Amino acid sequence: MSKKSQTKGRLRTAARLAAVQALYDMELAGHTADRVIRDFAARGSIADLDGEEVPADPDLFTALVRGVSTEHARLDELADGAMDGKRQIANLDSLVRVILRAGAFELLQRADIDPPVTISAYLAVASAFFGGGEPGFVNGVLDRLAQVLRSEDLAASRDNSDG
Repeated sequence: MSKKSQTKGRLRTAARLAAVQALYDMELAGHTADRVIRDFAARGSIADLDGEEVPADPDLFTALVRGVSTEHARLDELADGAMDGKRQIANLDSLVRVILRAGAFELLQRADIDPPVTISAYLAVASAFFGGGEPGFVNGVLDRLAQVLRSEDLAASRDNSDG
């Protein structure tokens, strides 16, 4: 892996984590997308990654926060459809809910990012906050969403990894 792609990946990882934290803040405190984006920029687009302050991709952060805040009803419908029928996103823990919304948004709107990368990234985010079954649950829901939303991309990813 090149240094450029490692840096890009690390910037995106930090942006995802910061976006989930901001979305959680929005859900609990009622802050607006504009406010959390402004606060993030004022902090220098820095995320806390396991106690280390690292630069984050401000464009991905902004896209996630704005996209999830404007499309959350559609994202919730998609997530509900990808669950086992016994659960609904409205009844999940707030943090799990925003992780699923962010992952669903990225799968739906970011064709430039391979679905396995997105799924793995949000599995890592869930694992950073939870030690129980939540990461596996997030992984399963996002995998089912990817099968519906990005099946062609998943097939291409598998074909490219075979060789």
